[in-house]
Amino acid sequence: MGSERVRRWESGALAHAVTDPFGQGPLPWLRGSELYFDDTGRMVPWYVDTPPSAGATSPRATATATAPRIPAPRSSDDGPWPRSADDVHCQIKGYASTGSVAPGEAIDFHVTVNPPQQFSVDVYHIGHYNGDGATKITSSPRLSGMSQLPPLAADRTVSCHHWWLSWRLPIPSYWSSGAYVAVLTTVDGHRSHIPFTVRATAPADLLLVLPDVTWQAYNLFPEDGRTGASLYHAWDEDGRLLGEADAATTVSFDRPYAGSGLPLHIGHAYDVIRWAERYGYDLACADARDLHAGRIDPTRYRGLIFPGHDEYWSVPMRRTVELARDQGTSLVFLSANTMYWQVELGPSPTGAPHRLLTCRKRKGPGKPVLWREIDRPEQEVLGIQYAGRVPDPHPLIVRNAGHWLWEGTGAGEGDSIEGLVAGEADRYFPRAPLPDHQDRILLAHSPYIDEAGVLRHQDTSLYRAPSGALVFASGTFAWSPALDRPGHADPRIQRATANLLDRICKRE
Repeated sequence: MGSERVRRWESGALAHAVTDPFGQGPLPWLRGSELYFDDTGRMVPWYVDTPPSAGATSPRATATATAPRIPAPRSSDDGPWPRSADDVHCQIKGYASTGSVAPGEAIDFHVTVNPPQQFSVDVYHIGHYNGDGATKITSSPRLSGMSQLPPLAADRTVSCHHWWLSWRLPIPSYWSSGAYVAVLTTVDGHRSHIPFTVRATAPADLLLVLPDVTWQAYNLFPEDGRTGASLYHAWDEDGRLLGEADAATTVSFDRPYAGSGLPLHIGHAYDVIRWAERYGYDLACADARDLHAGRIDPTRYRGLIFPGHDEYWSVPMRRTVELARDQGTSLVFLSANTMYWQVELGPSPTGAPHRLLTCRKRKGPGKPVLWREIDRPEQEVLGIQYAGRVPDPHPLIVRNAGHWLWEGTGAGEGDSIEGLVAGEADRYFPRAPLPDHQDRILLAHSPYIDEAGVLRHQDTSLYRAPSGALVFASGTFAWSPALDRPGHADPRIQRATANLLDRICKRE
């Protein structure tokens, strides 16, 4: 096992750059303002990163380069600093006992530390916070860290359900619904993350649904060249990365996320949350498994927002969302390739519900698991559906510029919004059934070149259901980053999205 290969695994590159150029995104939550005391008593910033390449010359790269930066790493003789743990050495890694928790309940963290040493947990609430992106809510005391037993693996399914409890966090009744992240830091300066959600219990105008089912489908933990597996990849005995045919069919939520501990595509949700709070929207949060388990009633909200790549849906998830739409709750899909695979959620070996995710894809006998192959194409909900990958970003071409969605954006008919068709794209399929609707319109129709060099088109869709609910689908991965991602934010997309949410929330 060569050192170059190990460095690739340690970097998280395999877990966090699968198909989406906007998947992880920057995490400038506190811009280096939060400091920790290390074990020598010296103060060090909680998050460090290297500055952008000095050779960056593209408009987007230049915008990123001029944005506020967090401090660069210190030299090795300038003392320790927080640095990301990796899946090879597992300096510190952990997972939460549940994806979402209600105020008044408690969430358990299961953490392994190598070598055993003390660590602490700092909990941050994601939001705008005057541009910081998050604020620290609480901290643990110094905790005794232990090296937990290695992950268990059975038929490519990797689980750490046997890890001992490390810290229990009671959620006070006054905590706001939203996205949170627990930052784990060892005394010798290694860091990892555990995301979780405080789900909605109080009324709100909008409910943002975090796609934790899709996050887990892509999770390759442990990215160690031996054990880790996702629904996309696994390893052979020589440490080579195998493709989908040899990947797992069942993955467990009882394990950390690979790399930094933050899932692929989580940056999309953070972009939407920061922007929505800055614009003053009344926003609550839940995760996809809350829809599956019936822990929330989506008809209590004026609209549901799906902020990022949300590819894997169970039957209860889809049924719940369709029922909400048919009772007047609007739906906003800000990415592409949504509701593509049908999945099942089952209990863990300990009996905890909804902790195993199964999607057989095309492996072995049984019914197809693409929604469109069981005569329930995703276009019946979204108005468009998945068309394919976009290898290089292309412009989004405005269509029907006189529509109220484009009002005040300055966008004219046929105008280009650079880089907005990226990652993956949806389009209208004439042979697939459309949802029942009062009216329907395409608001972008954008050519791009696919992986085979063939000309394709992306569409952005909006329709009004018979209930009066609006259903919007951006048809591209790049819409959410255009709301608040440094180097990608676009005022035309910001205004168009505000026009949409204002209609939904009756703020016009």
